[in-house]
Amino acid sequence: MAKNVRTAPEVNAGSMADIAFLLLIFFLVTTTIDVDKGVLVKLPPWSDEPPEDLKLNKRNVYSVLVNADNQLLVRGEPQQVSTLKNNAKEFIMNPSKRSDMSEAPNKAIISLKNDRGTSYKTYLEVYNELKAAYNELREEEAQRKYGKAFEYLDKARQKEIRSRIPLVISEAEPTNFGEE
Repeated sequence: MAKNVRTAPEVNAGSMADIAFLLLIFFLVTTTIDVDKGVLVKLPPWSDEPPEDLKLNKRNVYSVLVNADNQLLVRGEPQQVSTLKNNAKEFIMNPSKRSDMSEAPNKAIISLKNDRGTSYKTYLEVYNELKAAYNELREEEAQRKYGKAFEYLDKARQKEIRSRIPLVISEAEPTNFGEE
């Protein structure tokens, strides 16, 4: 007499590899990978001709030097990064009409020079403080003139404020480690 032996049903797994492959492709195509953008700076157009020498009024130049030990020298005086933004704002606007500060916001130039030994963290802190000074000045001008935040102004008004307070940060070629 034959015994009724029940065998377990088999699952056909032949198409499982195809499904896994399709899922892998789907997730690869739909996933975005964040990339570091770095510091966005508008560079001047390339030219083979040497730049012309500009005669700048020393009064309008706010020079910031960062040495290899990450110390700041601003207009010949030691300074901390924490005070840089407020001092830069005062220099750019010159509310007390001092003769050793910029003549007008559109004539102010911030000159930033680093040493090759300067840490990237310090460079970014200094650059962010200088840029924040301009952003705050533009925000204050927008509030004073239009009673709105700068970002909510229309393009024409933003352009007007940018022309009145242009962001001018000139970066010099870094010096070698320990120079200057």
